[in-house]
Amino acid sequence: MLEALEFTKSQGTGNDFIIVEDLEGNFNLSPKAIAFLCDRHFGIGADGFLLIKPSEIADYKMVYYNSDGSTAEMCGNGIRCLAKYLYDRGLTSNEKVKIETEAGVKEVELLFDESKVIGGKVDMGRPSFKVQDVPILVKGAKEAVEYPLKTERGTFYITALSMGNPHCVLFVEDVDRTPIRSLGRFFEHHPIFPERTNVEFVQVVNPRELKMRVWERGAGETLACGTGACAAASAAIKLRKVKSPVIVKVPGGELVVEWHDSFVYLAGGAEEVFVGFLNQDLLDKLELVTEFEPLGD
Repeated sequence: MLEALEFTKSQGTGNDFIIVEDLEGNFNLSPKAIAFLCDRHFGIGADGFLLIKPSEIADYKMVYYNSDGSTAEMCGNGIRCLAKYLYDRGLTSNEKVKIETEAGVKEVELLFDESKVIGGKVDMGRPSFKVQDVPILVKGAKEAVEYPLKTERGTFYITALSMGNPHCVLFVEDVDRTPIRSLGRFFEHHPIFPERTNVEFVQVVNPRELKMRVWERGAGETLACGTGACAAASAAIKLRKVKSPVIVKVPGGELVVEWHDSFVYLAGGAEEVFVGFLNQDLLDKLELVTEFEPLGD
C-alpha cells in the first residue's frame, strides 16, 4: 500500500495534467481513483492524468487517462509536459526524447529558452482518414471527409480522422457562438463512432490560421487539445482551406502544426505549475477510490 502519492501538476496551452512516476511498477490506479484525482473540487484537478512507466522500445512510456478515468491512446499537450518533466529531473539528458504511447513511439524535440525547457515539438505521426482507422461506421466509403451526417438536429458535414485517437472535425463560421457543450457531447457519443470521439469546432481565420474549440472524449470542453489541433489542421489542409504550417488558436493559447512528408508535427509550450503529495488517508476516508494495488509479476 502507498502511504502517499507524490505528483506534479503541469500545463500546456491551458491543458492541465497530473504527472506521477511509476518507474518501479508498484501500483495500478482504478478509473475511480483517476476520476477522483482529476476532480477540481475534491481532488487535485486536471484534464488528464499521466503515468510514467519504463519502456523496452523507447526512453519511457506514457500511460494517459482522461479526467473521467478512461484511457486514451495519445495526448499531444501532455506528452510535451511529460518530456519536460523527464529532462528537468535528470531522468534523461536527451534533447530529443522518445516516448512510448498507445499510439506508437513519439519523439519530442525539447524547446529551450537558454537552458530552461519551455516546450516541445512532437512528431505526431501520420494522420489517417481511412474509416477503419478512426473508426467511423460509414458504409461504402473509404473516407469520411465532409461527410453529410444526418441527425435529428439537422445535417452536419463532418471530417473524421485518426491521430492515433479518433477525431470529428466540424468547420463553423463563428466558433465562439457554437454550442460546444451540447454538440460536443452529442457527437462524442453518436453511434457512428463506436469508440466515441474527440470533437473539434474549427473556424478558418486566414490561410495560415485556425481558431478552435474542442470537446475531448472523456473530459468535455478543454482549453486545448494537441491531437485535436493536429486533426483540425490536417482536415483543413486536406480540404485546401489552409496551408502548412498552421497556427491553431485555442482558448489556452497557440499551437503550431506542420504537415510535411506525410508526418504531422506539433509545437507548443509546457510549464510545471506545482508539486505536491496526496495522502492515502484522504483517499480512504472519502471512499471515492479503490486502494492502490501492487502489480503482479
